[in-house]
Amino acid sequence: MKKLILILFFFLSFKMLGQTGTIRGTVTDKQSETTIPGATVAILGNESINAVTDDNGNFELKDVPIGRQTVTASFLGYENVALPEIEVTTGKDVILNIMLLESFKDLNEVVITSEKSKAKAINNMAAVSVRQFTTEEVTRYAGGRSDVARLASNFAGVSTADDSRNDIVVRGNAPTGLLWRLEGVPIPSPNHFSTLGTTGSPVSALNPNLLANSDFITSAFPAEYGNAIGGVFDLNLRKGNTQDYEFMAGIAAFPGAEFVAEGPLLRENGGSFLVAARYGFVGVLGLAGTDAQPNYRDLSFNINFGKSKIGTISVFGIYGQSDIEFLGDEIDEDDLFAAKDTDAYFESGFYTVGLKHTIDIGENSYLRTTVGTSSSAENYEEDRYLNKDTPQETRIRYTESDNTEGRITVSTLFNSKISKKLTVRSGILFERFTLDAKLSDREEQDDTNGDGNPDLVPLLSNDGSYTLLQPYAQGQLRLTEKLTLNAGLHGQYFSVNEQFVAEPRVSFSYAINQKSNLNIGYGLHHQNVAAPLLFLEENVNGTFVQTNRDLDLVRSSHYVIGYDFRFAEKWRAKAEVYYQDIDKAAVERNPTSYSSLTEGADFVFSRDKTSLVSKGTGYNTGIELTIEKFFSKGYHALFTTSLFESKYEGSDGIERNSPFNNRYVINLLAGKEFFVGKAKKNIFSINTKFTTAGGRYYTPVDLEASRAAGYEIRDELNAYSLQYDPYLRIDLKLGMKFNSSTKKTSHQFYVDFQNITDNQNVFTRDYNRLTQNVDQINQIGFAPDFGYRFQF
Repeated sequence: MKKLILILFFFLSFKMLGQTGTIRGTVTDKQSETTIPGATVAILGNESINAVTDDNGNFELKDVPIGRQTVTASFLGYENVALPEIEVTTGKDVILNIMLLESFKDLNEVVITSEKSKAKAINNMAAVSVRQFTTEEVTRYAGGRSDVARLASNFAGVSTADDSRNDIVVRGNAPTGLLWRLEGVPIPSPNHFSTLGTTGSPVSALNPNLLANSDFITSAFPAEYGNAIGGVFDLNLRKGNTQDYEFMAGIAAFPGAEFVAEGPLLRENGGSFLVAARYGFVGVLGLAGTDAQPNYRDLSFNINFGKSKIGTISVFGIYGQSDIEFLGDEIDEDDLFAAKDTDAYFESGFYTVGLKHTIDIGENSYLRTTVGTSSSAENYEEDRYLNKDTPQETRIRYTESDNTEGRITVSTLFNSKISKKLTVRSGILFERFTLDAKLSDREEQDDTNGDGNPDLVPLLSNDGSYTLLQPYAQGQLRLTEKLTLNAGLHGQYFSVNEQFVAEPRVSFSYAINQKSNLNIGYGLHHQNVAAPLLFLEENVNGTFVQTNRDLDLVRSSHYVIGYDFRFAEKWRAKAEVYYQDIDKAAVERNPTSYSSLTEGADFVFSRDKTSLVSKGTGYNTGIELTIEKFFSKGYHALFTTSLFESKYEGSDGIERNSPFNNRYVINLLAGKEFFVGKAKKNIFSINTKFTTAGGRYYTPVDLEASRAAGYEIRDELNAYSLQYDPYLRIDLKLGMKFNSSTKKTSHQFYVDFQNITDNQNVFTRDYNRLTQNVDQINQIGFAPDFGYRFQF
């Protein structure tokens, strides 16, 4: 560490000449999303650096000073906008898509009226429970591991109090209630080491270097989103640089080694390419939370062919692959994921590929069609040693699992700006989903062949498919200058039980004054029971039947009211109160504590829940507070807190805590940047994060029954009656950026001290068949992360 500090100060000692960067991009109409020629773009406080957009709405600002700048855009008849905290470096051009909103009243002169911030959504029709995030935030915040899912955990209403996985729990909903969307189409869990039907894992396969600003929605989603009751992660990919070739090479503990290339393609059409690859090696550094060696790699791309007579066409995709071996002789007894008498082998992979076509229809409308295909697969094999380390030691195959899910999607969206007061959007999403799941296991099985071991029994052989059709129509009506109505209707047809539902969505946004805003929203949402449950087979009179196929879509009503207040320059406070009522969840016919609302609390789905009925209920309610200091004067701050209750009822009619009922989550993040060096163009940054949350509820182990059976048995009569200790973690991140004085290059170093207090947060309390006791395993303790990035 001392050598690293000396090297940093050695670089800082050089006297460097001033250097500048470039900002380029496009100005568009926010309602019609068509480009605006003739708009003026400038740097606030340095208006001599300005440009006027060309016939295609493009602009370029050269010789922009290094550091964070505010970019302004104006056009006659439109509300002007200011984009703050735009980071300018020497190593890479900044690419912006600036959206202007046509003024409600006719204007004879241009007047700056608003500052665009992350408080406002990319999706113009998302008015409540929405937060825009930037990829710069993913890499800025401490403890983030370059993972967009962990970034989301900083937002109010989100809980990911688990160092080993990045599952996203939104307002007490199971992580399976989250919809992942990429470029307008649903995708499977974009993670390495993910298991069937789950939405999280230890390592994300989403490369933040390819993401554009995106939306994260936690309640009462607009009508274009469907088949989700928990939340929406609506991801967009950025375009590559259309003018210059740029590259980035880096190395870090969690993303691993990475390389990004981008540049112009079919320059006359304004096309571009963007490709990124990563290879992980966190296990070599001993930071994986296990002695086993995790291997993972991913490739992402977005190729845009530019605008031509037939419209704009782009091809995008993500590919990820991972594997790990848990060898009992090579791990510690307190390993999070393995046992001393077991060898286990796990492989997983996923891909998503899409083709997007957009064509203008008239001056204020466009039609966008996206066709995509994706697949997610995982294979698990487990060998167990009987009578280990004795002359009678025997190795047998104990578990085999092979699962594949796939989907084909077609999405068509038509958007039209009827007038400056009315915008309408309609479309339809087609999705074909397939599942092939197989499992053989000896756990909880009898010895029918007399060899002294439980039989290896095929427990699952689930083949199934379904079709989802989701038509929708929505509109935004600006009733007055202060009052905006967003309303729509979403439909959903589910082929397995031939159920069709109609879902109204509505929200009001009222600007009380220039500093405060009131939002009210309601939405009815449905989601099918997860495929691993839906296609479970049950032996009925000697014939295997999928007895869960008739389950209804789970239904959820969202009610939310929020108040947003800009109480000082660059400061914002937001409070939201919400209530979510859930019914038609899957429960057992006989009185038990089980509900499909509890699925997702573990790595795998239940495999013995057949003949379920749609009579389960639940609710989530709470209040959230966000206080945010947007980046200015060299520092930023974010405080979020959530106080909530998450309850459910199984078929026994007893109200219980859900496994996701932390009750409270508190986050406090802050950061400061310092210009250093004689030229004041290099940046030293300090970022910190404090997180605490209530422990999750869990079902206690029935110790006597587990010892008698030889495997874990939970006390289901007292389901989720005990609570883990509270979660607490503090992270500290130090970074340094060097902007070249003579070349278009920049260097970035950082070290991220995660869980600096080495707090021993609980991972799980499970029955240990080797010790025959209930043992507690803690999460990862102090774990330093580091990284280096070279842009050129």
